[in-house]
Amino acid sequence: MFPERRMRRIRRRIIQPLLRETELRKTDLVAPVFVDESISAPLPIASMPGQFRHPLDGVADYCERLGKAGIRAFLLFGIPAAKDGEATGAYAEGGVVQRAVRSIKERLPEMVVMTDVCACEYTDHGHCGIVGETADGPDLLNDPSLELMAQIAVSHAESGADIVAPSCMLDGMVRAIRQALDAAGYQDVLIVSYSSKFASALYGPFRDAADSGFSFGDRTTYQINPGNAREAVMESELDAAEGADMLMVKPAGIYLDILAAVADLGLPVAAYQVSGEYAMIKAAAERGWLNERAVALESLTAIKRAGADLIITYFAEDAARWLDEEQ
Repeated sequence: MFPERRMRRIRRRIIQPLLRETELRKTDLVAPVFVDESISAPLPIASMPGQFRHPLDGVADYCERLGKAGIRAFLLFGIPAAKDGEATGAYAEGGVVQRAVRSIKERLPEMVVMTDVCACEYTDHGHCGIVGETADGPDLLNDPSLELMAQIAVSHAESGADIVAPSCMLDGMVRAIRQALDAAGYQDVLIVSYSSKFASALYGPFRDAADSGFSFGDRTTYQINPGNAREAVMESELDAAEGADMLMVKPAGIYLDILAAVADLGLPVAAYQVSGEYAMIKAAAERGWLNERAVALESLTAIKRAGADLIITYFAEDAARWLDEEQ
């Protein structure tokens, strides 16, 4: 009798929970956290409703709140009081991230502290390292910037970071950082590489949040063209060969094909649901066009389904609450 295979049988409401293939968990979620050296109270980020810059003396309180919600890890970004052309504040012992990590680990040793290793927040030009003249005019210089990234990573490890996450997309960045960490005695500090990071138009709200806009040019010479899939996978292959402990795809939601391909390489994979992805959902929900909770959870589930082991998302705290309510 036609049809012999009735797929709707397995979609009976009483059966659905038993056969769910992909289950989103709170331990999948990593919360981005912005700490600002120049403020004394949380500062709302206008283009990212519900997100804030946190003061140094309050960031541990916020991370404790995340921990109570069930979030076990966060990714820390620093906004310094002063910038210069060499990003000296990025590796200073008294830098904003270094001080934040020490205060958080002192209060919350059980939390996994991941730090963004880059220079764009610390340079007066806004690029992700040392700039100079190239064959195509002023641009990011690769090899001089490697030494800077190694210094930043070691300073974060010295402060107590569990994971360093280089986001500058420099050739050789993972090997340079791994060698520097090992030489300094931090063999147990993990490297999560932003290995497949695209030159995306979805980063705009983040640049407001982290004060990391650039004063000239663009970042297309070190981030990947959105049309280039093979190049993106090769970038992750190279970082894996250099010793990355985990790979990352950024952005997440509209690059699920890349995420699935990178997951096939065999290393754990993080996916960053970026500021623009968050802002679009929030904006549509504020207008009543979408159900924020349903769309956010669906998007996070799709990212996990595509192969992510960790999801860095601004929805982390809300998603943790929503998951609790579904129990």
